[in-house]
Amino acid sequence: MAKKVKASDPSQAEQNVGEILSKTDQFIDKYWKQILIGVAAIILVVVGIIVFRHAYLVPRENNAQIAIFPGENYFANQQWEIALNGDSLDYIGFIDIIDEYSGTETANLAKAYAGICQYNLGDYEAALNNLKSYSSKDDLFAAQIQGAIGDCQVNLGNIKQGIDFFKKAASKANNSTISPIYLNKAAIAYESLEEYKEALDIYTTIKTKYPQSQEAASIDKYIERAKALIK
Repeated sequence: MAKKVKASDPSQAEQNVGEILSKTDQFIDKYWKQILIGVAAIILVVVGIIVFRHAYLVPRENNAQIAIFPGENYFANQQWEIALNGDSLDYIGFIDIIDEYSGTETANLAKAYAGICQYNLGDYEAALNNLKSYSSKDDLFAAQIQGAIGDCQVNLGNIKQGIDFFKKAASKANNSTISPIYLNKAAIAYESLEEYKEALDIYTTIKTKYPQSQEAASIDKYIERAKALIK
């Protein structure tokens, strides 16, 4: 015959709950001032963050967007110097936008624009600094920045670093239009180092993985050249 499970003593359970509630009341009575101060402090922090965002950050971001707009037009027209440094009228230039609106998304974008302008003006060191400090959640645009960093490195004679960035750009883009461009740059860079086997591997990848790309259209001659140069 199964044994009956003895129920807990209700009076004992109630007593335990009563003791807990009593101790809680005592704690609140003893530390109620500290508790109120703590709650008030949390409320003040939350309210302060909300006020700071709406009274300072949002207007500042809006002003930054207004400031950068002319520069984007100059950039689109490849007027690199004006886009970078301003037009001496009402546009201050990407460099000043980075400084004046630091911490905003627009200032972050200005770093990318400034870096590309500096690259096209031949200032590869400055371009590297701005391009490397730029951050993006958009993989496609981030890939193009990685590729631009690779271009800077190659022009500075850092071929291996440039190749690494070209490969990163191709991988991040994961795109049949853009990836072959950076892979092709990596292959050409390998050839400049007389590392023809590595170049051949990349040319072959372009042919097999991106057969419809513009780079693949003439890739056979590069494959044959690399094969002929391998000792």
